[in-house]
Amino acid sequence: MVRCPGQDQRFWKPEDIFEVKCPACGGSVEFFKDEPKLKCRKCGQSVDNPKIDLGCAEWCQYAEQCLGVSPGGELNIIADKLKDEMKEVFGGDEKRIEHTLSVLNYAEKIREAEGGNPMVIKAAAILHDIGIAEAQRKYGSSAGKYQQIEGPVIARRILEKYGLEEATIEHICRIIANHHSAKDIDTVEFRIVWDADWLVNIPTDFPTASEEKLQEIIDKTFKTCKGRQIAIKTFLKRPMKEC
Repeated sequence: MVRCPGQDQRFWKPEDIFEVKCPACGGSVEFFKDEPKLKCRKCGQSVDNPKIDLGCAEWCQYAEQCLGVSPGGELNIIADKLKDEMKEVFGGDEKRIEHTLSVLNYAEKIREAEGGNPMVIKAAAILHDIGIAEAQRKYGSSAGKYQQIEGPVIARRILEKYGLEEATIEHICRIIANHHSAKDIDTVEFRIVWDADWLVNIPTDFPTASEEKLQEIIDKTFKTCKGRQIAIKTFLKRPMKEC
């Protein structure tokens, strides 16, 4: 049987086969880079591949037949891990968790229209407020200002666990460092996360704003066409116009 060249092990490098320590018993589990999870032979625990690389299966329509995983598998696996990391940092703060997941939901909707790197967008949306607890601990009422300083440090520590490229980690951290100020970045991924955050924050920050005031905020604040469309439909109850 001829195998897809993108998955043919003859083209792999030595680092594409590696060992991962079982979190339950500490035993070694040998992974090929494209295996999402394996059972530990020592204790039977299911172990996720922290460095999963599906190659062309990330986008190929035949990925499920080829590898038994659906397209986007790596992205979804890492996103789920980042959600768990986020929830662990926030502890029992259900309001903050709900806010984050709402931002992620809007970011994914905007990305469908605007494009951009899905890994950067998902990760930045999930981790955009990750520094707020540390900022509150250090600075009290000034947490909103200082979470942009604390957030990238915590986010980088989390992201480095999952084998992402340095350029990707840096991009995500720059979004987190600017998601309230927009001082040092203007990529499509940043604009998407910015708009998603605003879509969630407007009802809380401007609960009694008039229609005129809401229109002013939308015109001044939103950086993507799709984000602006959603804001107009949601807050002004008007049909979305084409960009």
